[in-house]
Amino acid sequence: MQVLSQVLFVAALATAVYLIAKRVVLIKKTIQLGRADDRTDRPAKRLKNMIFVALGQKKMFTRPSVAFMHLIVYVGFIIINLEVLEIILDGVLGTHRIFLKPLGSLYPFLINTFEILAFGVIVACVVFLIRRNVTKVERLQGSKHREMGNWPSLDGNLILVFEIMLMSAFLKMDAADAVLQSRGVGHFGEAITGSFVISQFIEPFMQPFSDATLVFAERAAWWFHILGIMGFALYVTYSKHLHIALAFPNTYFGDLEPKGHMKNMPAVSTEVKIMLGLEQAPETPAEIGRFGAKDVEDLSWKNLMDAYSCTECGRCTSSCPANQTGKALSPRKIMMDTRDRLEDIQAGWKKNGADFKDEKTLLGDYITDEELLACTTCNACVQECPIMISPLDIILQLRRFRVMEESQAPQSWNMMFQNLETSMAPWKFSPDQRFDWAKDLES
Repeated sequence: MQVLSQVLFVAALATAVYLIAKRVVLIKKTIQLGRADDRTDRPAKRLKNMIFVALGQKKMFTRPSVAFMHLIVYVGFIIINLEVLEIILDGVLGTHRIFLKPLGSLYPFLINTFEILAFGVIVACVVFLIRRNVTKVERLQGSKHREMGNWPSLDGNLILVFEIMLMSAFLKMDAADAVLQSRGVGHFGEAITGSFVISQFIEPFMQPFSDATLVFAERAAWWFHILGIMGFALYVTYSKHLHIALAFPNTYFGDLEPKGHMKNMPAVSTEVKIMLGLEQAPETPAEIGRFGAKDVEDLSWKNLMDAYSCTECGRCTSSCPANQTGKALSPRKIMMDTRDRLEDIQAGWKKNGADFKDEKTLLGDYITDEELLACTTCNACVQECPIMISPLDIILQLRRFRVMEESQAPQSWNMMFQNLETSMAPWKFSPDQRFDWAKDLES
């Protein structure tokens, strides 16, 4: 029976690793659809951002109460899963609590710490479920934000429920184990750990059960916990919770320029410098690519990583002045639409091969002109994002395509562009009259 259990465990582990690796390769391939963008400068600054923003969740603490609960879930889930290593070794080798003897008295301390964190995760997840479904926090509601439809709302609830179940299974496993230890049943009686700080309160409910029932309960909780971890790891690659992994590279490769800095298009910058005599025109003019972006291939790989990293928390949208005044723009929707476009391309690859092409584009079929024109480029969304995502960068590139490639801009914009060209100011008056307004200020 033990050998069969080991074989089944190894098979489950190998299957999970294969499926997760396959999904990771696909996501990497999809992100690489984006154009090149060098993000290797200032490594010390980038590492600092990753440590403070991704690991330390610095930007989350603009809203302290929610941030504290999120930190408990995040730290708790990561640290508790350190004991997954022991479970994996036990499953492969057919042992029970393999780290007990090597760690000695440190072992109970670690498990007690894990249990406290597990209880904290359960409490925090319950609070988050209440916020989503009872008090109905506005930025998380599909009735208020069209992008938060059935699946995004269900996805958030599923993860919270699943985390509660995983942590509960961990505590139930420890409680059943402790009771079996006290009875000296089989190998349970050989690995004496005693009761633990949280699961000890579950033990009285298990005392009436027979040894066989408790062994079944302990094994069922053990299997559910480890298979649940494997399933969770695979599920997050399809979920917004992929940010658990991508938050680290996404913050490391984040934009280091000051807020408000807009990247010039190299081809345009070069042309202007040549006109001003700051550069010599090349003998062989370089081929000018597309101005701005029409589809995901025109965006940078970092823009596409942003889309996969989005937590759908809605902080960007809740801080967006255009959205607050009833405009169609939602920065969160920009990121979700970009990811949806990438997922549709993936589906096409699976169905039609790597050469798949369709007639859809990100601009027009997913993101509308109305959304783009509503943006004030205030950077509020960029400032609020807890993992340094920039919806504004995507908006600007799509808007540049409409204006520069298709000459589609509101009449008021065209008038401003003309004034900038002829008068070097947004207003229609001669440059030598620019300071006339200040004459009345002279004493």
